[in-house]
Parts: sequence; C-alpha cells; structure tokens
Amino acid sequence: MKEIHSNLKSIADKNGRSIRQIAKDIDYRFETIRQLYNDESKHYPKELLTKLCNYFNCEIGELLVLKEDDE
Repeated sequence: MKEIHSNLKSIADKNGRSIRQIAKDIDYRFETIRQLYNDESKHYPKELLTKLCNYFNCEIGELLVLKEDDE
C-alpha cells in the first residue's frame, strides 16, 4: 500500500540547511520540523508545508511523496 512520506531531509541536505536553521528561518517549532525531516510525522500542518515550499522554492509534490510502504 502506498503512503505519504517526507522528502524534507533530502531537500534540506541538498540545500545545506539543518533542522535548527530551518526552524529559525521560517519561525516554526523545531520538534515539528524534526519529525517531518525524519519522516515521523503523522500530520502535515498546512501552514508548515506552505512555509517550507516557499522557503525551498519547491512544490508540495517534491516535499511529500507517495511511495510503497516498506512493510
């Protein structure tokens, strides 16, 4: 079954940004960004996704991807 997964780690690493730097730059809670970075999020806040897409100048489909579950 396909599930939504975060691609934030790849995008952040490619742009040389740490979780802490992203949180500071977009003024968002570190822990929430850490969960998304590590693909541990159960929810995807619209405000956060909007801020991240604007910050990295990317589309939502680059940030979140639909792929087969590993199980």
